[in-house]
Amino acid sequence: MLHPVLLVAIGGALGSMARYGLSALVIRQVNPVHFPWGTFSVNILGCLFAGIFLVISEQFPALNQEARLFIVTGLLGGFTTFSAFGIETLSLIRRGELLIAASYASLSVIVGVCAMWLAYSVIKALLHA
Repeated sequence: MLHPVLLVAIGGALGSMARYGLSALVIRQVNPVHFPWGTFSVNILGCLFAGIFLVISEQFPALNQEARLFIVTGLLGGFTTFSAFGIETLSLIRRGELLIAASYASLSVIVGVCAMWLAYSVIKALLHA
């Protein structure tokens, strides 16, 4: 059994590497001139994963604290990028791109919550089928 700090650190490192890789891949594919597609994609996918984990943890309450620390605090904490989201939104505002900033902030929250709801609903339905 690893120390909780090590579980979070290992999960965070893996999540951060995944965030970097996925964001770089999206940027290469989309060439985000104004809209930060890399961070947006990572945040939405992170919300999907969080929704899936929420159902799993509800269905299997015996899931130990170590798994929760590794997956939620570490892996998903390192993967999602709301600190980068804040910096990018502020940068858009400072450049005077208020419509893009508002669109980015609104879509990130709305689509992220919808992605989590979708994942939660689908996985819960599959487990009860």
